[in-house]
Amino acid sequence: MRKQRPITGSIQPKDGKLYAVINEYVDGKRKPNWIDTGFKVYGGKRNAAEFLQRVLVKRNDERNRPARLKDATADMFFVDYLRIWLKTKKNDLEPITYQSYEGSIEGHINSYFSARGSKLSTLEPGDFEDFYDSLYQAGLSGTTAQYLHRLMKQAMNYAVKRDILLYNIMDKVDAPRRSKHVASYYTREEALQLFEIAKGDPIYLPILLATYYGLRRSEVMGLRWRSIDFTENRISVEYKVLQFQENGKTVVRGSDNMKTISSRRSMPLIPSVAQELKKEKARQAENRRLFPKSYSKDKNGYICVDALGKLYKPNFVSSHFSLLLEKHDLRHIRFHELRHTCASLLAASGVPMKQIQLWLGHSNYTTTADIYSHLDFKAQEQSASMIESILG
Repeated sequence: MRKQRPITGSIQPKDGKLYAVINEYVDGKRKPNWIDTGFKVYGGKRNAAEFLQRVLVKRNDERNRPARLKDATADMFFVDYLRIWLKTKKNDLEPITYQSYEGSIEGHINSYFSARGSKLSTLEPGDFEDFYDSLYQAGLSGTTAQYLHRLMKQAMNYAVKRDILLYNIMDKVDAPRRSKHVASYYTREEALQLFEIAKGDPIYLPILLATYYGLRRSEVMGLRWRSIDFTENRISVEYKVLQFQENGKTVVRGSDNMKTISSRRSMPLIPSVAQELKKEKARQAENRRLFPKSYSKDKNGYICVDALGKLYKPNFVSSHFSLLLEKHDLRHIRFHELRHTCASLLAASGVPMKQIQLWLGHSNYTTTADIYSHLDFKAQEQSASMIESILG
């Protein structure tokens, strides 16, 4: 495991007092934590510096010490328990999932429960219900509330399993209702216009792959030449590339641990896409010949790379996509919504939901139907014809 850089801090004056400003990171972003040292600006600098040093030593020791659930007690603060629990899960979670959990705990959960001094043993169902109400009042969705509910309930279940608690109080709390997601997508005309303006752009191929195959961004970036079989005309989705923050640094990492079992799939190689892939393969071979010393020596054989064979960062693809749309005055959608565009075009053309589920790699039919059933106009036309024939 990569050694974490030490937590740092400084002494800063404010309103005549000296504060220890600790450099903490949440979701990779620096969020200074101001702690009152109890000393004044005049005459207190030495004592404040000693205070800062003690705080930094304690913070670094706590962070680097292996998480031990035996340190957890029912009388400890709820957020402190969540931090210990999360550390024990580090080897079980995908880095990007760990980062998301950590950001949730240090963000919304910490802001609410720490301000109220909530302890593990004194939590009541109403505490969580009030928390969800506070999220709604802040303009957050039911989907966010449900995500946080599941995170906390998972941690509380573990506390029961390890005999820290006798029962999980969250069993008495109704899960927030997930918000109904209405996906944005392009029409056929808009998609064709996008293809036209994207020709020659660095992310032209990622755009084609995401739109034709409905691939997630991580799946597009994880495609390697070994994933393409030009002989059997097949494309295999079996690898992904994620970008996330780790110890305040940006990390790009590949993995064969797909989102679900259904995410690992093999599909026919569409002729127009195959043609562009062959052009890209030839371009990469030519660049490797022209720049043998500076061309990337990476052995993964990624498809979506720059002129020197270096994999594009996933976040670059998303941000560049937005700039491309803005430059050509196209309606703004997110790169991920090219996946929705693929599904919507299939649904509008009468492709059954089950087939769309398999194409997108959804783990179950319900997910596909919940998001795209309102686009199945062909099915609606059939229903209209049927009721007309019945009633005349």
